[in-house]
Amino acid sequence: MSDAPTPEALSRAEAEFVAAEGQAQGLEELLEVRSRFFGPKGRITQLARGVRELDPADRRQAGQNVNRLKRELETRLDHRIRALEEEARQAELRKDPLDLTLPGRPPTYRGGLHPTTRAIEEMIEIFGHMGFDIATGPEVETDWYNFEALNFPPDHPARDMQDTFFVAPRQPNTRLVLRTHTSPVQVRTMLAEGAPCRIISPGRVFRCDSDATHSPSFFQIEGLWVDEGISMAHLKGVLQSFINAMFGERPARFRPSFFPFVEPGVEVDMQCVFCDGAGCRVCKRTGWLEILGAGMVHPAVLESAQIDPEKYTGFAFGLGADRVAMLAYQVDDLGHFFRSDLRVLEQFR
Repeated sequence: MSDAPTPEALSRAEAEFVAAEGQAQGLEELLEVRSRFFGPKGRITQLARGVRELDPADRRQAGQNVNRLKRELETRLDHRIRALEEEARQAELRKDPLDLTLPGRPPTYRGGLHPTTRAIEEMIEIFGHMGFDIATGPEVETDWYNFEALNFPPDHPARDMQDTFFVAPRQPNTRLVLRTHTSPVQVRTMLAEGAPCRIISPGRVFRCDSDATHSPSFFQIEGLWVDEGISMAHLKGVLQSFINAMFGERPARFRPSFFPFVEPGVEVDMQCVFCDGAGCRVCKRTGWLEILGAGMVHPAVLESAQIDPEKYTGFAFGLGADRVAMLAYQVDDLGHFFRSDLRVLEQFR
């Protein structure tokens, strides 16, 4: 049974506390006083529990008296404890003096941007000088933005070109995917802004593909230019200017290829940066390296984006940022960028 919190009991408890606190000489003794009075079985705690045993008419006033005494005694004890802790800290500092005027120690290792990040920033700057704005979009996309609006109907065999991570739908009949390219950003931009538009869309993409030469997550930069009178000549001029700015003056060639969202489509090769066209292991003795895919925007894509294909034309292109970094910095193994080997990465600080 708990003690009744009468005024006399509270006065006795206060006197006991003052005596115990006055006799305590060190931090440990003060902590013992705190436990003896405010712990689960402490003197003040028992008085607080005794409030429940009083008549209902007396409980309010008794509770206020107990709480007031508890606050006063705890505040007094805390001040004493903090003073002793500060004395101990000052004594420790005097024992091992610290000269705050001494210079700091220089860092033994200085970090830097990842090669892929450096390449992305450089590409953004190059295309920025050519008038391209930056556009971004979500990494989790609907099937319509990622495929159908880009001329990938549900049964189109071109879907087999992309190994896709599918996500459980948030709404009925809405299939979500981790985007396999940043082309959905182009569709979103055309729907939001219409034509003309000139953008690049850097970002992370995902494909269900992982082996010695592929990663399930990597970075792309895709470009789009839609306006009146845009032709393949504009595409070739922009991409040749990019290659010259990124890799130095070197030849490029355009080979016919197929992509569902462009017509005609091309793959772009440039002279090998490792052997300057002489033939080596990296270019498989051909003297050329594939650098990107591109083409004239398919009329069906323009229609999906509510742009009149009779009035406007445009081109699109896509680059793998990791591959561009590999070629720009002449790293002969793309895996170096994924292994986090400091011996490699510290060369790009």
